[in-house]
Amino acid sequence: MTSELDLIRPDWPAPDRVRAASTTRLGGVSQPPWHSLNLGIHVQDDSQHVTVNRSRLAGELALEQGAFGWLSQVHGTDLVTLPVDGIPEADASTTTQAGQVCAILTADCLPVLLCDRAGTQVAAAHAGWRGLCAGILEQVIASFAAPAADIIAWLGPAIGPRQFEVGPEVRDAFMVTDARAAEAFSASGARPGHFMADIYCLARQRLEKAGVTAVYGGDLCTASDPQRFYSYRRDGQTGRMATLIWLEP
Repeated sequence: MTSELDLIRPDWPAPDRVRAASTTRLGGVSQPPWHSLNLGIHVQDDSQHVTVNRSRLAGELALEQGAFGWLSQVHGTDLVTLPVDGIPEADASTTTQAGQVCAILTADCLPVLLCDRAGTQVAAAHAGWRGLCAGILEQVIASFAAPAADIIAWLGPAIGPRQFEVGPEVRDAFMVTDARAAEAFSASGARPGHFMADIYCLARQRLEKAGVTAVYGGDLCTASDPQRFYSYRRDGQTGRMATLIWLEP
């Protein structure tokens, strides 16, 4: 088991004071089936292992453990502004304060990071298909003081279009709000009446419709890379990765 954290650094033109990272499953102490850098406290892993993993992450990023704004994610559209007491029930966070870390946990759902070009505000969203369809990204964009044209976004590791099979109700839900969503669905060859969904395409459509056209990332599939990523769809009981963004002073 490796002790070295394998962090993904977004390749996007964010301002210098905007810092961001996405973890993989590598570099922690959790045992199977959570091996090894599980950061979720809600997945039946040993809580002491999660504490060690979170401490390692904080040390690697030169941050205080108290800086992380962990959320209780429920596939909804609520957003909180950091700092906030406790662990709020929400699926997105934003802040204008340096040193406050917006943190999202995922294992197939799409993590989305956003910042303004001036480097004064950052945000992170948990965009599974339910939250995405319900408008979580629009909520986050509306929280920015900057106009949407001055916001940039990065799409983190999520289940890819060749792995994400869904029922017709998922396609129908997206089609109700935007007919362009049809572009993100293709017929499943394995199950008649089902579809392969491209959650990256759906997120880009939602962002662009809201005015955010500078969108990066969207090329890492969690379900097809078991060595590097957790995947709930692939494994069932598994750990969680974190996607993080914060402002330096």
